Amino acid sequence: MLQVYNTLTRKKEPFRPLEPGKVRMYVCGMTVYDYCHLGHARVMVVFDVIVRWLRASGFEVNYVRNITDIDDKIIQRANERGEDFRALTRRFIDAMHEDADALGVLRPDHEPRATDSMPDILHLIGRLVENGHAYVAANGDVYYDVSRFPDYGRLSGKKVDELRAGERVAVGEQKDDPLDFALWKAAKPGEPAWDSPWGPGRPGWHIECSAMSTCCLGNHFDIHGGGQDLQFPHHENEIAQSEGATGEPFVNYWLHNGFVRVNEEKMSKSLGNFFTVREILARYRPEEVRYFILTSQYRSPLNYADDQLDKARAALTRLYTALRGLPEAAPATGDFAARFAAAMDDDFNTPEALAVLFDLVTAVNRARESDPAQAAALGAELRRLGGLLGLLQDDPEGYLKGAPATEEGGLGDSDIDALIDARTRARKARDWAEADRIRDQLQDAGVILEDGAGGTTWRRG
Repeated sequence: MLQVYNTLTRKKEPFRPLEPGKVRMYVCGMTVYDYCHLGHARVMVVFDVIVRWLRASGFEVNYVRNITDIDDKIIQRANERGEDFRALTRRFIDAMHEDADALGVLRPDHEPRATDSMPDILHLIGRLVENGHAYVAANGDVYYDVSRFPDYGRLSGKKVDELRAGERVAVGEQKDDPLDFALWKAAKPGEPAWDSPWGPGRPGWHIECSAMSTCCLGNHFDIHGGGQDLQFPHHENEIAQSEGATGEPFVNYWLHNGFVRVNEEKMSKSLGNFFTVREILARYRPEEVRYFILTSQYRSPLNYADDQLDKARAALTRLYTALRGLPEAAPATGDFAARFAAAMDDDFNTPEALAVLFDLVTAVNRARESDPAQAAALGAELRRLGGLLGLLQDDPEGYLKGAPATEEGGLGDSDIDALIDARTRARKARDWAEADRIRDQLQDAGVILEDGAGGTTWRRG
């Protein structure tokens, strides 16, 4: 049975959905005011793999990942650039989709946007005001009253008194308690606004997710995911306002992926180690980035370094090399699938699942000469299991001959084939010096030759 680590209970638990055979899952998506960075890539890939495995396990999954297209950062960036916030968010939503598609991330079943969810947001705030969990301040802001929710801090393990001691009310805020948070912000000059029962304004960030998740999945659903940085205060506040409004439990299982570090330091623009997905994809192929993300169990920290991406490239090269030249076949039966499933059922342990793929590579290589039919069946199983992680779906020949992202220009496929033909002729003529010269020329261009009984094959290093 699938076991998942539940942040709410701080332990692994058997996964039992509310409705047998069906999973309702919400993941906090991007705030679209800039290009996606490596942390966003990890969220997208991690929960894409989780959804893939749930479906492979027989569950019918309703996967919702939202888009935050109105908040303080978006307004600030639009004002800095002198453009309408809608034009800004539209551009970065398109860029986000391009990045996700490149990384092999499947589109969610629903992708609600905050600006399209205003009726649901206003309805939810209205319920909180009516039942006394929220109040309208003198300046028109609406705040959630944390004192009305006894379980506040349960998800993060934080104590209210300690939190209150470290908080201060910011200038311009008129809330009763430093811990209270904004559900609705009264309109300010130069900001977009929507009509509400409390006057023109816009929603706070936290209420947007509560409205979008419950609207798509109901008041009580199975899984809520996101980055570890969202655990407090965002997800803590989601629980408080959702349960305060509905009187029902909000989410059964909370899943959080770990932080991303760069060369063992926290990723930060101020440290100059901040990378967008596009910057990384200019140097590495998308599947290499995806593979790298999966080398760490999703709850563990992920350390980005060039040598880690180089290792991912080498690993994928080994996997695709094992598939090279194998005919189509039905996947082999054996313990590989059972071991792969055991790894994924252990809180989506992708490093262990990847290890099973390399055991399959060893089996393929052993059978290639002695039992070609078995090698083909094992290769089919390798491709099938890799596909459950969103890997190994390219043509092996195309992948191995494809130019790495770091290479610009250089020898084309036809140039390489012509040089290999010339080398073959030189070898037949016993002109070893010319054959070696061509081999060295290809090697300098990053092309690796592999001589075998069937002739010479090549791949890019």
